[in-house]
Amino acid sequence: MTDKPFIKSLTPILVVDRIEPCLPFWTGRLGFETVVSVPEGDHIGFTILQRDGVEVMYQTRSSVRDDLPALAELASSIVLYARVEDLEAVIRLIDPADIVVARRRTFYGADEIFLREPAGGHVVGFAQMSEAGA
Repeated sequence: MTDKPFIKSLTPILVVDRIEPCLPFWTGRLGFETVVSVPEGDHIGFTILQRDGVEVMYQTRSSVRDDLPALAELASSIVLYARVEDLEAVIRLIDPADIVVARRRTFYGADEIFLREPAGGHVVGFAQMSEAGA
């Protein structure tokens, strides 16, 4: 057993202008299912696609501006999202870190924090899900 926290999953969040054009590729060609779809006006603002334990998320740039404004102006269009068992343990390991979005509790049951990883400056979000959000 290790004293380091175990990452339960690592999910890319692909930031795009529109989600709808990519859906036929994932659902039609690759057999993924849409398990979450959050509307944003007359289009989809966020979606989660899954198949056989693999997950990919898409979020529109405008949705990112509304939900995570600190991430909206970043040059990167990919954010890694890692679900963890113990967010406190992760925070202890990453301190000090270049925090992009301070720790927050979300409506979907996540206790999360976003930071830049030191090597390439990519954004990584770590989240511990509540029992309701798991």
